[in-house]
Amino acid sequence: MSNTDFALAVEDLTVSFDGFKAIDNLTLYVDKNELRVIIGPNGAGKTTLLDLICGKTKASGGSIKFKNEELTRLDEHIRVRKGIGRKFQTPSIYENLSVFQNLEVSYPTGRSVVGALAFKCTDEVTARVQVVAEEIGLAEVLDKEAGLLSHGQKQWLEIGMLLMQDPELLMLDEPIAGMSARERELTAELLKRICKNRSVIVIEHDMEFVKQIAHKVTVMHQGKILAEGSMETVQADPKVIDVYLGH
Repeated sequence: MSNTDFALAVEDLTVSFDGFKAIDNLTLYVDKNELRVIIGPNGAGKTTLLDLICGKTKASGGSIKFKNEELTRLDEHIRVRKGIGRKFQTPSIYENLSVFQNLEVSYPTGRSVVGALAFKCTDEVTARVQVVAEEIGLAEVLDKEAGLLSHGQKQWLEIGMLLMQDPELLMLDEPIAGMSARERELTAELLKRICKNRSVIVIEHDMEFVKQIAHKVTVMHQGKILAEGSMETVQADPKVIDVYLGH
């Protein structure tokens, strides 16, 4: 497979903070419509990797290509426009707006002049809200004030706000933290639905959850990739066992 076929191609990526290599010569390829889970102990560099891909942090060296276009010099907001969506650990929703309004305001008007004009024909926006609300399981509560949603529903709403922009790469940092068992199940189903037409990268600690959702698992350790493959493969890898059990 040539590198042009990947949704995301990260090559020899490095970032140093005060001489410490948080990401150390890392290479990672993510396929189109793939659901990749990144696991690893605290301090492995998982969140930093997402920061580099979305442009929150600038790389010291290496290459990040999205659909074969180099991103490393591009600002964060430009990367969003190119189709990269990122959800951080703490939900940032508008608590006092309804679910519908939260989704509506997330519709990308500013992509082009045409986009700005299209926003006036709100039928298009309303239709998009309906589609996304179904995907995230909130179609029944569109009129509800977002602040009144359960913790899990708030997380789904935030994923929905990103989906309104129809990103081709969606990155989620510990999406099930603090969720009930039922909410975790529903989140697993949601993630499987949304990776049908986009690539999704998830950072997660919960191994049972990882098993349910991952097409492929990447194990990070000290800013490098330690192992990669199916959950079964990486779980049986002596290097991975060593790092997790800390011999």
